[in-house]
Amino acid sequence: MNYKKIDKETYYRKGVFRHFSEDCKCSVSMTAKIDVTKLAEYSKATGTKFYINFLYILSKVLNSRDDYKMGYLWQTDELICYDTINPTQYIFHEDSETCTPVYSYYCEDYDLFYKNAAKDIEDAKATREYGLDMQNHPNWFDASYISWLSYDAMNIELPDGYLFFAPIVNWGRYKEENGKLLMPVSVRMNHAIADGFLVANVFRLLQREADEFVKR
Repeated sequence: MNYKKIDKETYYRKGVFRHFSEDCKCSVSMTAKIDVTKLAEYSKATGTKFYINFLYILSKVLNSRDDYKMGYLWQTDELICYDTINPTQYIFHEDSETCTPVYSYYCEDYDLFYKNAAKDIEDAKATREYGLDMQNHPNWFDASYISWLSYDAMNIELPDGYLFFAPIVNWGRYKEENGKLLMPVSVRMNHAIADGFLVANVFRLLQREADEFVKR
């Protein structure tokens, strides 16, 4: 785990950061639908899992810009940016109706990422432990698939005074609308390090990366 320290005095979002980390501590979240028609077709044609393919795309997008890799060290009141952030998957167990968090590592090599993520999933199926360990996994972001519903909106609430900067991303089932497969995606970020543009930009990047991914 490597990171660089951000000078708050020269940080390009200095004013916004100060306001939303001191005066008005809050988060910002959005839900939008992305077109996954080609990604679903690609996954079927290649015999790969749509879920892991999307997890790879999401991880690549969030690692493409420093704004999505920010962190806060409360012990020293330091703003930092991680070199890499990794996805925390949540594997659902039908028998117990509980989830097991899975700490997967992101790497740009798709084949390696796919292999390792698939193994992580299989290993998680063998346990019923919750096992969430955020203290030892500071540069991980939540990536949770809500497989039972194609929803229209979702909101994740955290205490206003808690400067938690890792993205929280959820997505639901895709469904056909006007000949396209559309999938709801929800993105939550702390307002101190992300505004409407940065959150909306995640969806733009997801769509672009999904469209490029199927050209492999």
